Formats: sequence, C-alpha cells, structure tokens
Amino acid sequence: MSDLLARISDQPLDPNEVERAVTGPEHGAVVVFTGKVRDHDGGQSVSALEYSAHPDAERFLHKVCAEVAEASGLPVAAIHRIGSLTIGDLAITVAVAAPHRAEAFTVCANLVDRIKHEVPIWKRQLFADGLSEWVNAC
Repeated sequence: MSDLLARISDQPLDPNEVERAVTGPEHGAVVVFTGKVRDHDGGQSVSALEYSAHPDAERFLHKVCAEVAEASGLPVAAIHRIGSLTIGDLAITVAVAAPHRAEAFTVCANLVDRIKHEVPIWKRQLFADGLSEWVNAC
C-alpha cells in the first residue's frame, strides 16, 4: 500500500482529500470522519488547542492505517493536524470506503480509536481562564 494516505500536517485539513484517497467504483459507502476543536471539555471553557507530535508520529500513523487496511481489506486514509488550532478547526480527517455502510462505519470508528491510542500526538488544551492542561500525555 505505497499509495496509502497517512500524514501529519501543520496546514488546515480538507476532508475531501481523504475521501478522494479511498473512493472507488467498487465502494458504495464512504465514511468520512472529521474531528473538530470544541469550545469545552470537562465543564471548562476551551479557547484553543495545541497539538505536538513525536518525530516518528507519521510513521506510527502509516503503520496503524496499513494494519487497519490489511485487516479489513478496505481502503483507509487519515491526516492529523499539529500546531495551534482554534475552535472549529479540523484536528483530524479520516476516511474509509466499503461496498456497504455498516462495515465502513465500523472500520472508521476502529481506525480513529487506534490513531488516538497508538500515534504519539499530544494535545494541550488552553482554557478561557488562562490555564492549560495536557491531555493523554502519559
């Protein structure tokens, strides 16, 4: 899968890019997931986020995508953003194509969960009160 789209980017994300990477005439369903920066977390008002990535994060992202694609037999694509993001910005875009919707939804959810848990990208939440915290940075 040398043409697998799995990238870390410091530029604004376009969900159409991941959709184009998986679309094919044999697939009747394409599920595109976008994760956006929300304005709250745990009862606190969030003003912005900062994403940082390990230098090998893109290699980890590619590995996860390749494993999910191989296990499912479906095309997948993912791009994760790093840097400073504001409310409403896209933090991640993921796409999976399948002949039917149920499998596409299931594989997409699995892929997003694996990216969140296996790719070394860390999120710092900046709160409206001026405080901040790192999320899942253990």
